[in-house]
Amino acid sequence: MGLKNELIHETSPYLLQHAHNPVHWQPWGEKALQLAKTLQKPILVSIGYSACHWCHVMEKESFENEATAAIMNEHFINIKIDREERPDIDHIYMDAVQAMTGSGGWPLNVFLTPDAKPFFGGTYFPPVKAYNRPSFTDVLLHIHHSWLNENDVIIQQAHTLTNHLKKSNNFIDLKNKIVVDVDKPAFSKQDCINIIQNILSKADTVEGGFGKAPKFPQTFSINCLLQGAYFFYDDKALQQATLSLKKMLYGGIYDQLAGGLCRYSTDDVWLAPHFEKMLYDNALFIVSLGNAYAFTKDDDFKIGIEKTIAFLLNEMKHPEGGFFAALDADSEGVEGKFYVWDEQSFKNTVGEHAEFVAAYFDVTKEGNWEHHNILRVQQPLSIVAQQFDLDFSTATTIINQAKATLLQERSKRVRPGTDDKILLGWNALLVTAFCKAYAVLQNDMYKHEAVTLMAFIEQKFMEKEGTFLHTYKNGVAKYPAFLDDYAYLIEACIALQEITSDQSYLFKAQQYATFVIKNFSDTDSPYFFFTDEQQTDVIVRKIELYDGATPSANAVMAKNLYYLSVVFDRQEWRKKSVEMIESLKTIISTHSNSFGVWAANAINIAAGINEISVIGTNMMPLLKNVLPEYIPNCIIQSTLTNSDMPLFKNRFVFSKTFIYLCRYFICEKPFSNTSELFNEGRLRAFNNI
Repeated sequence: MGLKNELIHETSPYLLQHAHNPVHWQPWGEKALQLAKTLQKPILVSIGYSACHWCHVMEKESFENEATAAIMNEHFINIKIDREERPDIDHIYMDAVQAMTGSGGWPLNVFLTPDAKPFFGGTYFPPVKAYNRPSFTDVLLHIHHSWLNENDVIIQQAHTLTNHLKKSNNFIDLKNKIVVDVDKPAFSKQDCINIIQNILSKADTVEGGFGKAPKFPQTFSINCLLQGAYFFYDDKALQQATLSLKKMLYGGIYDQLAGGLCRYSTDDVWLAPHFEKMLYDNALFIVSLGNAYAFTKDDDFKIGIEKTIAFLLNEMKHPEGGFFAALDADSEGVEGKFYVWDEQSFKNTVGEHAEFVAAYFDVTKEGNWEHHNILRVQQPLSIVAQQFDLDFSTATTIINQAKATLLQERSKRVRPGTDDKILLGWNALLVTAFCKAYAVLQNDMYKHEAVTLMAFIEQKFMEKEGTFLHTYKNGVAKYPAFLDDYAYLIEACIALQEITSDQSYLFKAQQYATFVIKNFSDTDSPYFFFTDEQQTDVIVRKIELYDGATPSANAVMAKNLYYLSVVFDRQEWRKKSVEMIESLKTIISTHSNSFGVWAANAINIAAGINEISVIGTNMMPLLKNVLPEYIPNCIIQSTLTNSDMPLFKNRFVFSKTFIYLCRYFICEKPFSNTSELFNEGRLRAFNNI
């Protein structure tokens, strides 16, 4: 059967990058899977993404090599997958490789039986034996030989591994459901303090962040530390949260000229990133910066929000609306080439005051990374200015002018590639980020961006009323949306309602949550599968509970259901949310850094959710006073008119405006201003001290 490379018909930039390889790549689908069964050939599934540096390396070394491709084409059905288009498949086979080898990453290369069960895999394989890794051709020939001569062993190994994957969903005893008392939180105040201490035990108190390199942003842990500072007056938690954010903002991981956070740092000091910029990282970073600014009113965080949003609008927004998935790390085949400088070209570009600007951005003749310079700020501007006998105002002007000049010069370089597919879940995270930015900075442009982006999502991703697709490009949306898509979308609807007072967003959130419960629920646990019950092309329906680079979809759903249970008085949803959280109490308490969103939920519920409703014809000034405050454990609704929504019912008073506060079924007398509402003891107090 004459096969050829079929990727030219795909829309994913990652798949299109491989469309002219001599490998007879097939997209994942019934055609390729059936072909493997018909020919009884093993399947090679190769998974990566557009911004992955080592994915590009392996393509150049192996997949563009005619001899290697000939071996692949003769002995395997070769399937290429963009992990961002099909995270469900990536999750399954990543788990398989981690079970086999103890580690994982991308590129991910997994060998499957013709019925798609994994039996061998790894990540990057070099073209010749190196780095204590076998060559890719040696791996291919070994697998082919084993398939011909030890087929029974391989089939049994695949069966055993697949059963392991199915059982791994129950890494805690989910079948023995706990008895939930929704009126008595399982997490005590001391439990919550212990969570904060657990996170702090992993903290790098000198350079910020947690643990050693590689260092990821871990914004979920930072958000928890801000909660710890708020509820328990924990100065160490506040110091670590703000230190971590500032070290990132002024490090090489953050683009000092155009803004935007890279995916992670390869060292302990946030200097050298992998240079890809992901949409989700920047959305989550904005939320954490917003929380930090709301709490501290430190202008560093305000500027960070503004710069990051400016980067997204300038470099990642599609002309139709919607935001691209990522910017690649490489340009002209070299990682980071677009972003780094040598001293001479840097100083020539800056011109006057070059010595001062170079000192501020740590630019030296020797370079701070591979004989080049990654721009970073190690000392406050005031200190560097003093060293050069400049007053602060003059120094600020010089630096701002230098940034503009450097940015203009950098724009002449060959830009990194753009992964221009638009993903539902990541765009929903950005809606929430825009809402947070508006709430804390009161910039109407951010509200407009949030509303406009949600309209784009509803127009381009909705398959039919209430159901969505996962990815969009060139006018086409495809693949049924996954749990994280729906979870982040519901969260975005809730956030939009808080800043716009438009209750229709809550009704949409309720509709989407109902769909999730019907189509994603696991009957043996309180949790949700990553894929819906209609999906048939995966060997396992996985339950994802821990935070990865993006928030745990189950944790976000638990938060969503609790919020919606209050605003719609749906006690069965409140019970489900609490059951989801309390079933994980031990693991949240002991592995808090990997379960940060769960931990945040647990702390907020233990503290007592503040139900804040602003009602009356003059409610907008009061709402604008409430939104910028840091109140992590709150639900905010507002209306200009009479309403039957549970938090509004029988509360509207003609020509008057009041703020109502309730918690644990107890309401305080209405307030006519916000000063009394912000009494620290009232909003921070734990219900179960």
